[in-house]
Amino acid sequence: MIIKLAMIIVFFAITVLVGFLAARSAKGVDGFVLGGRSVGPWLTAFSFGTSYFSAVIFIGYAGRFGWNFGLASTWVGLGNAFIGSLMAWMLLGRRTRVMTQHIGSRTMPDFFGLRYKSKALRLVAAAIVFIFLIPYTASLFNGLAQLFSASFSLPYWGWVLIMAVLTGVYVIVGGYMGSAINNFIQGIVMLVGIVAVIAAVLHNNGGLMEAIAKLSEGSTTTAAGTELKGAFTSFFGPQPLQLLGVVVLTSLGTWGLPQMVGKFYAIKDEKAITKGTIISTFFGLVVAGGCYFLGGFGRLYADSIELNAAGSPASFDAIIPAMLNKVEADLGNGGTWLIGLVLILVLAASMSTLSSLAMTSASTITLDLIAPLSKKKKSEKANMLVMRLLLAASIVIAAAIAILVVTNKEMAQRLYISDLMGISWGALAGCFLAPFLYGLYWKKTTKAAVWVSFATGLCITLTQFILNAVLKISFENAVLKYFCGSSINAGMLAMVVGLIMVPVVSLMTQKSKPEGTDEIFSCYDRMVTVPEGTALENED
Repeated sequence: MIIKLAMIIVFFAITVLVGFLAARSAKGVDGFVLGGRSVGPWLTAFSFGTSYFSAVIFIGYAGRFGWNFGLASTWVGLGNAFIGSLMAWMLLGRRTRVMTQHIGSRTMPDFFGLRYKSKALRLVAAAIVFIFLIPYTASLFNGLAQLFSASFSLPYWGWVLIMAVLTGVYVIVGGYMGSAINNFIQGIVMLVGIVAVIAAVLHNNGGLMEAIAKLSEGSTTTAAGTELKGAFTSFFGPQPLQLLGVVVLTSLGTWGLPQMVGKFYAIKDEKAITKGTIISTFFGLVVAGGCYFLGGFGRLYADSIELNAAGSPASFDAIIPAMLNKVEADLGNGGTWLIGLVLILVLAASMSTLSSLAMTSASTITLDLIAPLSKKKKSEKANMLVMRLLLAASIVIAAAIAILVVTNKEMAQRLYISDLMGISWGALAGCFLAPFLYGLYWKKTTKAAVWVSFATGLCITLTQFILNAVLKISFENAVLKYFCGSSINAGMLAMVVGLIMVPVVSLMTQKSKPEGTDEIFSCYDRMVTVPEGTALENED
């Protein structure tokens, strides 16, 4: 206990110290929100990765989908690395940085307002961001407290409050730069921690091949009643369609999340984009791939998990903590150091993502809701004060929701960590992904198409939530059950519908093309000089 507490206290002290040291770069709004658009490749890449992968992945998704899909859940991690990281940097990184600087955009709602010449779009987008980042933030608190309450005698709500206070301190004081530097430190902890945990779990089960052999002995029954032997070590697992929904939401979804896209706003230069792409992809392979691979062995610890009458875990969020407790008990003193590292890993993953979400939420409300609606233009100092107050408020609200969900037994049985995240990602990516992506590449994208994307994204996400979590309706039809029974599949549907509807509606409403679109896209036509090793000279 003393060893684990000492490791955690040291980690807390470093994060708070970094926040105060970074306060010098957070004096103006641009410095506080974007780090002055001068953040290098390592800080940007690690900020992207640590904001992407949190306790939601390590505790909620790895446990739930590792149990459901077995080793095939590793596909989710690979999708996160190559689609959610590599392709996001390649397709969005440079164009986002260039256009947002050209039009003076500092947030995603601000981008919609300036790109499509609509204050109403900006206001509605800001409201969507503020509302739907809250369940995601609550899922972070949930994931952290699930593990810590299993390792220490302090109750769940106590860990939620500790995390909220400490994260709030370094973000409110240090702003984006304080968060970015801490994300770099936290990212290193995550890389080391996940490798160490995988090695310990495999060692605990006799090595890689022995662990796979044990897992292959399990079987499952399909919807058609067919029993599958060795399904949890098969290539696509026992539920390939469900697996597809998770891959799409958690990978493609990052392209439309304001807290992720916002990292590209702050990139320093071309070298930062090139290096950041490589670093971010490697980080995703190790952390996301490792988390889901680890979760695939969850069924080997079924004896340590409370199961219901159907043989499923009473709480999917308890799978990873149960695995770690068993490993700690079997390894003795070595297990104590390992669990101490894991606790810091989860802290690092959670605090980095929480700081990003809180920053995104507060800056959006301040710059895109309060400032436009205010009759008198506020000074930089006034905006900074409002932003810091909203940072604190967003963290408090999310902490309260996390405590409410877990203390309410009926709600806790229906809203796992992965469900809270699915609601948030589904709404945000369903609304924003298509209009943001097309808005960067296609001049003919219209304001009407953006409104349609907002409407369909919200409609699909809220309908699923009401039918499943509020009305608790069960569907017999396979298609309805697939989309209405899972916030993850509903989120995937919202993104796909948006990607189809935006070009269709844009072609139907081209007359409403905003004036000045050509001038906005002129930023991509500016000539720059590069070394011949990057581009060959045209000898003609």
